[in-house]
Amino acid sequence: MIAADKGPIDAGPEAVPDPVSVPSPALSRDVLTEVIRNGVPLVGDMGVTIEALGRGTIRLRLPCRADFVRPGGTVTGPVLFALADVALWGAVLSLIGRVELAVTTSMTINFLRRPALRAVVAEARVLKLGKRLAYGEITLWSEGEEAAVAHVTGTYSIPPHDPVPVVAAHYVATPSPAATSSSGAPPHPGGVGPEPGA
Repeated sequence: MIAADKGPIDAGPEAVPDPVSVPSPALSRDVLTEVIRNGVPLVGDMGVTIEALGRGTIRLRLPCRADFVRPGGTVTGPVLFALADVALWGAVLSLIGRVELAVTTSMTINFLRRPALRAVVAEARVLKLGKRLAYGEITLWSEGEEAAVAHVTGTYSIPPHDPVPVVAAHYVATPSPAATSSSGAPPHPGGVGPEPGA
């Protein structure tokens, strides 16, 4: 489990690190909450809350709602996938700061058991961080239960640009002159070419 105030992993009473020596996340819980709600409004509107935030780790809680229920009386898979995806995004941003254009390049989810009709908790951690890619894992639980309902692994692409602000639900980048193409237009936000259909 993620320790909210003692770094990524609570290793027990004999291994409590000195708070001064534990690096802080690159952005605060309040800022990341704003980023999730405004930058990913689909997930923000689900009622996701941050329960713990460390450097490279995060714990999110998703309440159970009637519109999350699928036939058979369980939480639908797309809701679990969305929670896992935003959890890994938050864990990555806790290391690199407010680089909101970091995007998912791959994600694999394994559903392990049927979730109960209760809140779902997601714990994510970054396992490897490079200059352009971050790889991590996410575990999902039904709140109050020990057995995981899903295990997820994923990779995020980190674009080479300064952090950008969020305006409503749209990203507004302010590239430097050096980052502007010869036509005078800013490059594609992800740095991989023009928008589809352009």
